[in-house]
Amino acid sequence: MADYILVMKNITKEFPNVKALDNVNLAVERGEIHALVGENGAGKSTLMNVLSGTYPFGTYDGDIIYDGSVCQFKTLRDSEEVGIVIIHQELALIPELSIGENMFLGNERKGRFGIDWDRTYHEAEEHMRQVGLRDNATTLIKDIGTGKQQLVEIAKALSKNVKLLILDEPTSSLNEEDSRMLLDLLLAFKKQGMTSIIISHKLNEISYVADKITVLRDGSTIETIDNSNRDIEEDRIIRGMVGRELSDRFPAREHHVSDEVGMEVRDWSVYHPVYTEKKVVNNVSFNVHKGEIVGFSGLQGAGRTELAMSIFGRAYGTNITGQLFIGGKEVTLKSEREAILAGLAYVTEDRKGNGLVLPDSIAKNNTMARLEKVCRNGIIDVDKENAVAEGFREKLRTKTPTVQQPVGNLSGGNQQKVLLSKWMFADPDVLIMDEPTRGIDVGAKYEIYGIMNDLVTQGKSVIMISSEMPELLGMCDRIYVMNEGSMVAEMSAAEATQEKIMAAILKSEKKESEGV
Repeated sequence: MADYILVMKNITKEFPNVKALDNVNLAVERGEIHALVGENGAGKSTLMNVLSGTYPFGTYDGDIIYDGSVCQFKTLRDSEEVGIVIIHQELALIPELSIGENMFLGNERKGRFGIDWDRTYHEAEEHMRQVGLRDNATTLIKDIGTGKQQLVEIAKALSKNVKLLILDEPTSSLNEEDSRMLLDLLLAFKKQGMTSIIISHKLNEISYVADKITVLRDGSTIETIDNSNRDIEEDRIIRGMVGRELSDRFPAREHHVSDEVGMEVRDWSVYHPVYTEKKVVNNVSFNVHKGEIVGFSGLQGAGRTELAMSIFGRAYGTNITGQLFIGGKEVTLKSEREAILAGLAYVTEDRKGNGLVLPDSIAKNNTMARLEKVCRNGIIDVDKENAVAEGFREKLRTKTPTVQQPVGNLSGGNQQKVLLSKWMFADPDVLIMDEPTRGIDVGAKYEIYGIMNDLVTQGKSVIMISSEMPELLGMCDRIYVMNEGSMVAEMSAAEATQEKIMAAILKSEKKESEGV
């Protein structure tokens, strides 16, 4: 007989105009890794927020049975006290505090005269060792990479005597190497008896790590799939998620790349905005033609985002040198506003932090990059603004009851569509897309790929920065490879493979280590 650590029965959760969960059922066995998958807006994060007490008892219908007892969590602390710990996609760490301070924030190790710092850092390092972190516990969070920050969150969970660990998109910001290390860590915890629930859109990772996979669609439970033999095919999972076969991950496109160059960068160098002696982009040159999708590959820290942001009106960096040409004319862009007016757009990888104003409506977010286009005599024409937003809602099939909905209420995939709408309304000639499909499901990815194809068919130029090599190989006409701030390779789509891209990176690292 199965030993269930968690059973959620008939969970129903409603927001204004939206039923987010409709009689959802979930059963998790003790000591297993259970995956929760579904399209954006399917209800995965909402269900876990109900479980953790983020949405307290009384705001939903249904029962939570944990460790054999019916639970009515009213706060996050209530669930943590019985060993349920959730790690959200947006890490809850304070950059200016140390690892140790972050680990016991709100759960301080107190002595006779306040906080016992020796005990704090000693215990922090004990938990850090459990997750393979060898840094000093006094190190500031801002001084470690995203992969290590994710491990700090897990170490923080261990400090709370976690029995059921919930991870929401834990690898969305990690490269392949860090992702695999994290997944292997979950497998090691499983051997020690820990139970985990993982939400992820990376189906190859789900296939690798999960014992069972529960599929949600439109707020309802569709099925639970047994993956104990690790033989589940990704297409099988996709069929449950989207309700149909998705025969091709990438929409077809006729490649009609123009001889005309849309944008060219020559000898571009950028220094760090704080550590001004550190060069983060080193003498980089590249171009993108009209009607072309050009991909940028590289490991985390390769300098791709820094390059893109520095080009976009010097939004990043100091002591920027080099030449920038748009449509064959050299331009000097001193601000983001100048970049927009010159026909350049940058879709940030951080849609919540830098791309959207979450409390504002979809309509306001859609037009903010070129507000003058919906103004009359300096006053916003609200009817026109709403009409623009409605047009993009239909075109991009954004799931929302109204364009007056705050963007913060939308799922990740629909937020990404609003972000794209914002820049499509700006009507750029060159669109730089930084991790455009991060944290969104396969169905929404397919729709965004289709938008990219439509843009280049119109003669636009698209630059796609991505950590997912399969989508670079599936979407791009050419691929540039960066490593440690330098351009180390360029290859056509026909010749590019994951192996060749990694070989170019490793070869450049070997040359650097040898001082070549």
